[in-house]
Amino acid sequence: MKLRWGLAVLSVLGALVAAPAPASASVPLVRCTFTPTPSNPAARPVVRPLPFALTRGTVDVTFRFNYGPVTVRLNRAGAAPCAVHNMVSLVSQRFYDRSQCWRLSNSARLGVLQCGDIYEVEKGGPGYKFPDEVSGTETYPRGTIAMGNQGPGTNGSEFFIVHSFANIPANYSVMGKVIRGMDALDRMVADGIIPTDPNGPLDGAPAHPVKIRKASLGW
Repeated sequence: MKLRWGLAVLSVLGALVAAPAPASASVPLVRCTFTPTPSNPAARPVVRPLPFALTRGTVDVTFRFNYGPVTVRLNRAGAAPCAVHNMVSLVSQRFYDRSQCWRLSNSARLGVLQCGDIYEVEKGGPGYKFPDEVSGTETYPRGTIAMGNQGPGTNGSEFFIVHSFANIPANYSVMGKVIRGMDALDRMVADGIIPTDPNGPLDGAPAHPVKIRKASLGW
């Protein structure tokens, strides 16, 4: 138990160090709810994030794919601070290291790379869930990184990056955008798709496996 709480405290301290607030200002926080999912236990041992998130500043995360690094800038001051807090926690605990992105789509409706599931598409999360953070006005242009889910309030570790555009309902919490490495996603798409999804021939597994070798805070 001491080890688990120690990891949780370190995760929060890391978040605070990544975007310090002025000493004279109070730290802006919002409460978050991370609910255990006993029927869907953690695919890898992680500690739930503490139940509050910073709402000021940004934090960069770099996913080192086998196609090259992709850096995303997560916006704590945006609409989804709890989702950002969650991703920072999972990255800090190395949940995404040595994982595979099981879905790639490139249709007229949806052009995304979906990652964050350890076992297969939509299977293998962190052992907890948290609510959506959406206003209903979200859009998903090229470079957007957002939470994936399996229905309302089922956010965990799954996320997607838009490589073209996504004409989808505003049901997915937007965390930020890619600031470096879109060419790596373009190469993934150029290598093709194995159609394994009922949504059509341009939705399925990447023809060449896409793997996250390591995810880390910063560049």
